[in-house]
Amino acid sequence: MITLHTIASGSEGNCLLLTAGETHILVDAGISCRRINAALAALGLSMADVDAVCVTHEHSDHISGLQTMVRRYDVPICTGPATARQLQYRIAGIAPRLRAVEGAFRVGGVTITPFPTSHDVSGGMDYRFDCGGAGVGVLTDTGCVTDEAREVLRGVELLVLESNHDVEWLRSGLYPYPLKARILSDRGHLSNDAAAAFAAEMASWGTRQFVLAHLSRENNTPQRAWDTVSAALTGYDVTVTVAPRGELSQPFVAEGTLCRR
Repeated sequence: MITLHTIASGSEGNCLLLTAGETHILVDAGISCRRINAALAALGLSMADVDAVCVTHEHSDHISGLQTMVRRYDVPICTGPATARQLQYRIAGIAPRLRAVEGAFRVGGVTITPFPTSHDVSGGMDYRFDCGGAGVGVLTDTGCVTDEAREVLRGVELLVLESNHDVEWLRSGLYPYPLKARILSDRGHLSNDAAAAFAAEMASWGTRQFVLAHLSRENNTPQRAWDTVSAALTGYDVTVTVAPRGELSQPFVAEGTLCRR
């Protein structure tokens, strides 16, 4: 069984916690250590209980808490080789904590499979987590669904899925044209429509829980994202939830009974 809580989700910062038995893993640390510690404390945990931090990429809304974290805590930072190089340039003292990963690896009782995303960074990646038959996937900060993402995520029971923007709202909004073009590109962010299409694929492969994440505050609303994705899942026995932007979420549990590859 794997339990997931989102701690923050959006352009202001991103961080989530996965727990499998005695193993606790953070994905990203894009908010302050103070906020991360407060969320952990609310769950009866502390940074001393965290076995690893898996970093997706080097944008500030995913790494802003790492500088304090590596100074105060002896926790491994797992990420791809290109992102590891970027983190060494940006964060003093992180090198001894870094663990550059390319293939599947283990943290405690969890098998973690990274896969490449398509984003305007040096080498972004997301992750699949497996433990005791339960599978959880994270797919955010990607302009399109890569072939590797489709292959690795097939059959996860629970998927955290980016649903960043409504395309027409973004096109008609106040963002400058270069920013609109970046977000809409294959190296930007998944729209509600793109998330809906992939969610339908995933539901056909066995996914039964979707947590929509990384919503734009300016070009989306939780209701708009939920409506768009839910409409594509008509006929499937699934749940769709929108992650809160800046507070600890409810627990999402993958029990393993429906997970398949």
